[in-house]
Amino acid sequence: MTTTPWHPRKPSPVRPGHAPPWVASVLYAAVLFAGVYYDLVGDEPQPPARTAGFVAALAALFALDAAERRLHRRTGVGLDRRAGVARGVAAGVLLARVGLFVAVTACDSAGLSRALFVLVPFTAYFAFGRRVSIALGAGCAGALLGRCALASDGWYTDAEAISDLLMFALVLVLTVSMAAVATGEQDARWRLESTVRELTDSQRRLRAYAARVAELSTAEERNRLAREIHDSIGHHLTAVAVQVEKAEAFRDLDRAESDLALAAARWSARRALDEARRSVRALRDEPEPFSLSDALTDLVRNGADGGGPHVTLDITGQETGYGEGQLTALYRAAQEALTNARRHADAAHVHLHVAYGPAAARLTVTDDGRGLPEPAVERAAPGVGLRGLRERLQPLGGALRVRSAPGDGTTLTATVPRALPIPEAAGAVDPPAPTGRSR
Repeated sequence: MTTTPWHPRKPSPVRPGHAPPWVASVLYAAVLFAGVYYDLVGDEPQPPARTAGFVAALAALFALDAAERRLHRRTGVGLDRRAGVARGVAAGVLLARVGLFVAVTACDSAGLSRALFVLVPFTAYFAFGRRVSIALGAGCAGALLGRCALASDGWYTDAEAISDLLMFALVLVLTVSMAAVATGEQDARWRLESTVRELTDSQRRLRAYAARVAELSTAEERNRLAREIHDSIGHHLTAVAVQVEKAEAFRDLDRAESDLALAAARWSARRALDEARRSVRALRDEPEPFSLSDALTDLVRNGADGGGPHVTLDITGQETGYGEGQLTALYRAAQEALTNARRHADAAHVHLHVAYGPAAARLTVTDDGRGLPEPAVERAAPGVGLRGLRERLQPLGGALRVRSAPGDGTTLTATVPRALPIPEAAGAVDPPAPTGRSR
């Protein structure tokens, strides 16, 4: 299975700023209609060249806005407040628009074209922000005031001029306010779209992570089942094979010993079946209570009845407070050590010691067999069984140690922490020395 690699998220682009196109188009159309209508029905006929210049200037405004919209759609960026190049483009478009406004006003006989200048602070708000928009609005109002002062010396006594000036200032204020509202709406929509994109990308990555987790969980479960089969059923099947071989060897020499080996093989076969059923119940989340002391006692007793090395068991402390996972891991370690001692080490004596301490439980298995070669010990416990024990103990916080030398026997030590450690035993406290019962 392949998953999409994760890469650090790039920072989101700056919010694109673009004035709503319909505002300028509606105003252009209104000015065009009023100017042409006044030229056609007005009391004073206007020169055709002036009317043509008026229409041409408005047509150029329409074309300029259309070109700006195409640029915005093509690049997907528009007028970026913080991009220097885009600011230069926005400033050039704004200057061209102001020049065309002046041309329209010069050719307009109706006097309505001055309304076009309210678009200066309106479009500047989207391109450069609030401060520039307010400054340009004040500049437009000042330009109108200067025009009034140049046109008439007593303009401040003319009620119509004062009314036009105040009305223009009021329209500028409303225009800037409308631009602020429109900008806020664009910001909110852009943030929402950005959030949706991020959520979509997060969902995609979460699906990939979930698939990866499922794959790892499946692999972990396969490894766990493999360890269970080897440590439980495999152990008993190995014992069955050994006892059946012994029964065949003693069939003609010692009938009683042969029958004893067959009985031990039958017991191991029943235990293998019990282990298989126990594993099935565990998969169905129906586990049975597990006692390590009873399990080890049963293992040692039946192992001794089936022949092989003499096995003794010492247990100190109480297993209360240790979880089933910790106890089962120690039991599997005892099984593996006994199997190795019987099948490979040719040991005469095996001693099992279990010590339940306040912070940890320790299992020590010592045999007097022929031991392991030094290179094998240096490789930290060879073989599938011991490697599986290490993999079983590590998630529990436990450890496995093997000490051996050729001709000097083998000592296997498995340690697991207490399931619910008590505060005063938070440190590494060794289990007590074996002073308890012997089995």
